[in-house]
Amino acid sequence: MGAHREDFRREAGPVTLALLSAGAAQALVRTMARAAAIEVGGSFGAVGAMLEKFNAGEACDVVILTRKQVDELERAGRVVPGSVADVGRVATAIGVLASQGAPDISDEAALRQALLAADAVYFPDPTRATAGIHFMKVIETLGVRAALEPRLQTFPNGATAMREMAAAAGHPVGCTQASEILATPGLRLVGPLPRGYDLETTYAAAVSAKAKDPTTAAAFIARLTGAESRSERSSAGFT
Repeated sequence: MGAHREDFRREAGPVTLALLSAGAAQALVRTMARAAAIEVGGSFGAVGAMLEKFNAGEACDVVILTRKQVDELERAGRVVPGSVADVGRVATAIGVLASQGAPDISDEAALRQALLAADAVYFPDPTRATAGIHFMKVIETLGVRAALEPRLQTFPNGATAMREMAAAAGHPVGCTQASEILATPGLRLVGPLPRGYDLETTYAAAVSAKAKDPTTAAAFIARLTGAESRSERSSAGFT
């Protein structure tokens, strides 16, 4: 990637791109931006919150949301036609403190026991975050919501939930997108939710129809989603 760094530089200094992006892609975006000498502005967070910001008119060059959301924006003419590209799939997963052993989450019974044994359960907004919405349904399906209610710790997005969990004492368990667990120092990725409770979300990037720098935005998306970044995406939790 180093051979391409100059592509994004200008005499006035590093290029800045504004993004409205799912938090699941934050670590990957920042890694790729540093490698390309791009400064990243804008917001990262729960997809529902980011879509609300976009619909409210918040300026951005690149939008990264679920593939379904981005396709709807393309049909509505809100992003540049033909600019949509998949970043990859991310599993909703379980994490624990790095100092702890990994609990068994291999099936329904094991997952139930792991959650009930936790001092606290950390996860993102159950109304606007992809992982949070799904995990709340998992808790309800497992029949443990009442037992866990006093221990549920929710935050606006997965990154915040995982940072808070990393600073916690005791034996907490967290659930969010695997990429957000991997990006948080002090945490260990246990693995995806077991079969029957699993969820993989495809995220896609597109150039905003109102982008100030659509050419650079398109070039960055090509870098982010192209073959040359496959190893970076894999390391960040994308498949």
